[in-house]
Amino acid sequence: MSRNFELLQKIGREQALYSSSATEEQIPELVEPTPEVVPVGSRLAIAGAELEEITKLVQRVFLLPGSDAPRTVVFSGTEPGNGCSWVCARVAEVLTSQVAGSVCLVDANLRHPGLHGQFGAENHYGLTDALEKREPMRTFAQPLSCPNLWLVSSGPVAEDSQSLLSSDRMRLRMTELRMEFDYILIDAAAISSSNDATVLGCATDGLVLVLKANSSRRESARKAIHDLRAAKARVLGAVLNQRTFPIPQSIYDKL
Repeated sequence: MSRNFELLQKIGREQALYSSSATEEQIPELVEPTPEVVPVGSRLAIAGAELEEITKLVQRVFLLPGSDAPRTVVFSGTEPGNGCSWVCARVAEVLTSQVAGSVCLVDANLRHPGLHGQFGAENHYGLTDALEKREPMRTFAQPLSCPNLWLVSSGPVAEDSQSLLSSDRMRLRMTELRMEFDYILIDAAAISSSNDATVLGCATDGLVLVLKANSSRRESARKAIHDLRAAKARVLGAVLNQRTFPIPQSIYDKL
């Protein structure tokens, strides 16, 4: 198969991404695509193969049977430039088509926000404002063109993002978000650039790592997984972005 978006395996199984043998340091895998998208109004159309795989990703992260299925999930790259905002936005769009409840995207990359750009939305009033003001959290969320999809942009750039995201005020705002929305997807800064994703991962139902094909290194991925687990953050899986080479049939036979 030569699709550039392939779901490698179900959550909970550990097939190595970089080698044929699995260890506890490796990643309970998912996977993902090159963002080949076409602007359609304020949304982005997803190519057929990408849509199929993102749908599988949504089903295996958010739509697990039972009451333990994650509802508040962080997305973070192992390093900047992995396409995390694109992945987070597309997952949210597909999730809204799979559930009856409301979905809220939160841009918690307070140094280099980009989630609003995925929808052509404004970023003049967002999370940093919510952490300083007293208005209800719902007032900081803007509706997007996709039904039942909302966005809390980052707001003004904040250099002290870690102190803001680990504050009591942030915990209160997260509680408000859970009361207002059925699902919350958080776009966080890359793990290599700050501890923001780890802080958020510990305060939510789990984290999905975004790796970049032919760029993310095995050592950095292993270290990210180790550090997240050491901090007691639940690693839900990993997404491989911008893969252009086919995956051997032998891998699919093991799924």
